[in-house]
Amino acid sequence: MEKFTIKDKRLEYHGRIVDFYTYEMGIPNGNSALWDVIEHKGAAAIVPVDEDGKIILVRQYRGAIDDFLLEIPAGGRDSADEDFKLCAARELEEEIGYRSDEIHHLVDYHSAAAYTSERIGIFYTEHLIPSRQHLDENEFVQIERYTLDELVEMIRDGKITDGKTIAALMAYKVLRGK
Repeated sequence: MEKFTIKDKRLEYHGRIVDFYTYEMGIPNGNSALWDVIEHKGAAAIVPVDEDGKIILVRQYRGAIDDFLLEIPAGGRDSADEDFKLCAARELEEEIGYRSDEIHHLVDYHSAAAYTSERIGIFYTEHLIPSRQHLDENEFVQIERYTLDELVEMIRDGKITDGKTIAALMAYKVLRGK
């Protein structure tokens, strides 16, 4: 395939989490086009499996959809250079109060490549060490535990709609042979 080229990049808005740009793109047929692009420094997420084989998730409010979502622990990288695995380990402890010295890569997930650069590194651990939760000042989560079969059923029933969580749980089921 012929390559598209970024001819110009104009910052429209700089936010706390994302930056909004207009890209002027060179199209392989010789035309130019303007694209809206949200640049994101990336995030990490983790599938934490407890000693009983249950997966620990968090239910939290998401303002963009004005509703609560059931999700695996996840969060944005502190910088574009932060190691995805270190970010996943930090989010594991911050959100659910566990740490692990056995964190394994599962898959990478592009959340919406049509308009954002966000890439989420997804990991899993089956070795949890009790620690202490470190929620941000304005972060409120409810911790819930389910078997993988229960979670697959919740995906099928439309009770879990978060993309990274669906990708992570299905990858865990397939790649770990669960």
